[in-house]
Amino acid sequence: MGDPNSAPLHIMVATTPTDFWNDSCSVEELTYAIERGAVGATTNPTIVLNVLKKEMVLWKDRISQIILDNPHWSETEIAFKLVEEMAVKGAGQLLPLFERTHGGKGRLSIQTNPQFYRNADAIIEQAAHFNTLAPNIQVKVPSTKAGIAAIEEITYRGININATVCCTVPQALAVAEAVERGLNRRGQTGRSLSNMHPVCTIMVGRLDDWIQVLATRDGIIVDPGVFSWPGVAVFKKAYGIFAERGYRTRLLVAAFRHHLHWSEFIGGDVVLTIPYEWQVLYNASDVPVIPRMHIPVEPKILESLRSKFPDFCRAYEPDGLCMDEFDTYGATVRTLRGFISSLHDLINVLRDFMLPNPDVISNEK
Repeated sequence: MGDPNSAPLHIMVATTPTDFWNDSCSVEELTYAIERGAVGATTNPTIVLNVLKKEMVLWKDRISQIILDNPHWSETEIAFKLVEEMAVKGAGQLLPLFERTHGGKGRLSIQTNPQFYRNADAIIEQAAHFNTLAPNIQVKVPSTKAGIAAIEEITYRGININATVCCTVPQALAVAEAVERGLNRRGQTGRSLSNMHPVCTIMVGRLDDWIQVLATRDGIIVDPGVFSWPGVAVFKKAYGIFAERGYRTRLLVAAFRHHLHWSEFIGGDVVLTIPYEWQVLYNASDVPVIPRMHIPVEPKILESLRSKFPDFCRAYEPDGLCMDEFDTYGATVRTLRGFISSLHDLINVLRDFMLPNPDVISNEK
């Protein structure tokens, strides 16, 4: 696939403050990404399910052994053991970078059970466990009301978080404030902050999707190009506020839908979590690798979004949502439902190992 050093993503990393992570723990995909400058990786139930389907040959014997070794475990426990082992394998690929940068880069994010989105104590307990898996683990916590409460405590305990299921400026600000409280509490007890590198993901494509859903549902007509900008506008708004307030949380872009979700953020001190398929497209593109983070979204686009979509205003304005509304905001709900569905689908795949379908077996004989 050409010289990795001449790939646009590698050029971006080499010439700007912008980093990128591989949005997968697939061995093949992560290898490709690291060769082209990736400095981290991430997982979630959807990613793990896709990796398993793609690399089943690498995991089927191990799945059978996990089941054999743990005869009393539930399907969910088996599923999360697999999630953990995939994460640890990916973390191992990034460990040399982690060690070279003294923990500054080379981390892999593993997501807490999305079904815990209402239970701060369960999130905290699982985060503490995940933190023991490898030295370069980052724990993904949902930006729900319970998740925000968990983030403060998890940060206080010295665990690096990656806030996920976040599609709005108010959620990102709540994450950053929770991290600040956790860091301040930690500092007041004399504990080190040197290894703390919290990040907050804004799922820009998920917000784009939601605005398009609203347009279809409510019969709203706007210039089609407007639908490419909600997530970009929200991310740039949050980035400006984070810089102004000096938050110690780094922003991260996720949920790619088109090249603006890459090109518009070049030059920012941010992380782009890019799926393998989009990396290949970007690296083969002729989109100039030039800083654009400082370029504001055109006023006419913002005005169209503000005037037509109240839910864009709720996502864009710092006080557009109160914390009690985080769990019911459309883009958040759709994302949570997707992650929980993927977990169920993963369990269904593993069920075929644990309880092979007798009808299928008999048909094969």
